[in-house]
Amino acid sequence: MSQVQPHVVLLQHTPDPDKVVATAARLCYSDADIDALSDEMQSKDVSKFIERLLSMRHMSPFEHVSFTFGIEGVSRSLLAQITRHRIASFSVKSQRYVSANRDGETFGYIIPPAIEALGDQAVETYRAQMAQMQTWYNEWQQRLGGNCESANQDARFVLPNAAETKMIVTMNARELMHFFHLRCCTRAQWEIRAVAWEMLGAVLKVAPALFRNSGPSCVSGACTEGAKSCGKAAQMRARQQQLLHS
Repeated sequence: MSQVQPHVVLLQHTPDPDKVVATAARLCYSDADIDALSDEMQSKDVSKFIERLLSMRHMSPFEHVSFTFGIEGVSRSLLAQITRHRIASFSVKSQRYVSANRDGETFGYIIPPAIEALGDQAVETYRAQMAQMQTWYNEWQQRLGGNCESANQDARFVLPNAAETKMIVTMNARELMHFFHLRCCTRAQWEIRAVAWEMLGAVLKVAPALFRNSGPSCVSGACTEGAKSCGKAAQMRARQQQLLHS
């Protein structure tokens, strides 16, 4: 399997997410019954209403819609970062139940761009190190009982942060906005930043009204990084707009 690349797919989302958010928000200001409110929201363009909610920072209605992603070709290092977003649900490929012994092949792994930039010799050294870790894993697996759960759970201790993992992630729209605010920023680590931009592109296709201002902080306002700002606000806005209109 060897080197893998990140891949993100939007598996499912709340139907008519903008309508659901609009209905929830409208309920806060109306004494109409829910059926009437729902019918009203279904019959009109709610994009301006959504924009007003965002400008007012009335964010609780955005928690009523959720988005589920399949993510693969990413490292265990990324897993440690993304699970810090606690208002989310995660299902992750187990290193205990799924063996990393691939019949002569090296487990899937990620090569950092900074290592690739050092040239072919550096990449070959890195690949050799991954292969060595595979050898260690296989040896411990056999010594601990073979290809089985009880052996896998301890043999995996020699696998690196670079080892590939796969996951299903579900977040509501409000948490996604927070996630994009932090992880689309150039200050975020390169791998989770790449995944965040893929996720943003996916939700912009199905819910542009909800996420039209989402991305790093500089997309919708001033950069929040202070002296550590990258100075690329215009480029970030252009990238987000390209996704919005693609």
